[in-house]
Amino acid sequence: MINQIYRLVSPRQFEVTYKDKSIITEDVIIRPTHLSICAADQRYYTGTRGEQAMKQKLPMALIHEGVGEVVYDPKGIIKPGTKVVMVPNTPFEKDPVIAENYLRTSKFRSSGFDGFMQDYVFLNRDRLVTLPEDIDMDIAAFTELVTITVHSLTRFESKAHDRRTTFGVWGDGNLGFITCLFLKKLYPNSKVIIFGKTDYKMNQFSFVDDAIKIDSIPSNIKIDHAVECAGGKGSQYAVEQIIEHINPEGTICLLGVSEYPIEINTRMVLEKGLTLLGSSRSGTKDFARTVDIYKEFPEVVSYLSTLIGQTYDIKKINDITAAFEDDLSNSWGKTIMRWKI
Repeated sequence: MINQIYRLVSPRQFEVTYKDKSIITEDVIIRPTHLSICAADQRYYTGTRGEQAMKQKLPMALIHEGVGEVVYDPKGIIKPGTKVVMVPNTPFEKDPVIAENYLRTSKFRSSGFDGFMQDYVFLNRDRLVTLPEDIDMDIAAFTELVTITVHSLTRFESKAHDRRTTFGVWGDGNLGFITCLFLKKLYPNSKVIIFGKTDYKMNQFSFVDDAIKIDSIPSNIKIDHAVECAGGKGSQYAVEQIIEHINPEGTICLLGVSEYPIEINTRMVLEKGLTLLGSSRSGTKDFARTVDIYKEFPEVVSYLSTLIGQTYDIKKINDITAAFEDDLSNSWGKTIMRWKI
């Protein structure tokens, strides 16, 4: 069969390419239905990813957050029409210690090889997780982003001490929202505080125990553990404040991506005996746990609907460009592309 792939060939320019794919394969064939635009996709789209990276990785189909429906399973195990979330991480080896998303040999869609902007996606069956039949697919589209929080909290659970009275989350964006939400569900007896800088964003965090502006944190505020979701240059200021307000032997989960090195007060890290726990991306186990949480706490899915910023029906290549351009000015939530091309 001829598969159409919609690749970014240069900043702000998409082109259709055609690839002959055999259906005589072990792969499950998925028709993408809903795709979500990520900040990483935008860095490629706008050409701000860096000249060297752009030369190495383009042309490339974008998007690593997406869901779809099964078209064909060569083993006949998964019925056509089954709703699934697609796992963008693709490992090529197994390690008894290192998780699949940290193996240097693993590839990640829309970061080195083609993402989900295709007519059909061919996936190993361990790269998909079945979704509840009644789930809102606009919300499910950004499940990959949710799995980043789930992966980080899974690592936290195995490495942090058991005193979990108060959590602090720095960053009032999408990831901060998801992290606060999941902390409240997974640790219902703990206090969760969001530390942010934008009033209208912080107003969305209706489920947290407290919301504090980062320019007016009371000196007596203390937390047991923290999650940094600020990213960029803001990561440095977030980590600085966390180190000041975290209790000794607390764990700092680092999730915000910074393009440049940041300064960290290692003297106080040492004095307090802190653990800095970095987490990146996720694997199939994290997707499975996320879907299980969707099923156990359906109200979580309802809260996640707050993150839907804009939706676009994609019927032609110009619609893709329009969605990416409008997403650049979207200050809250996720832009969802309903993939009808």
